[in-house]
Amino acid sequence: MIDMNIQELSMHELKKLLAEQPDVVLVDVRENEELENGVIEGVIHIPMGQIPERIDELNPKLKTVVICRTGNRSRKVTQYMVSHGFIDVSNMSEGMNGWAREIDTSMTVY
Repeated sequence: MIDMNIQELSMHELKKLLAEQPDVVLVDVRENEELENGVIEGVIHIPMGQIPERIDELNPKLKTVVICRTGNRSRKVTQYMVSHGFIDVSNMSEGMNGWAREIDTSMTVY
C-alpha cells in the first residue's frame, strides 16, 4: 500500500527542478552494478540496504529526490526518510529507466 503522504515527482518535473534548483539533493539507491547503466550528474549514491546506517549523511531539511531503476525501491526509501524526519523528500516515480527512455537516451534501459 502506498502512503499518500509520499511526494511523487515525474522525470520531467525533476528535469525542470534541476534546471531551476541545481542544489537539490539527488539520492540514487540502486546497487553499485546498476550505476553502469547511467547516473544523473551529482547524485549521492547510497544503496537501499545501506540507507538506515547512512541516513545521517543526508540533511533532512534539504529538498531531496530519491531515485532507483523503476521508482519502487526509491518510494520505499522515501517513505523511510519521511518517517525519520525528512520534510521535503520526493520519489522520482518513473525511475532511471524512464529517465533513460525519455530524458537522456545515452543511458541504458534495463
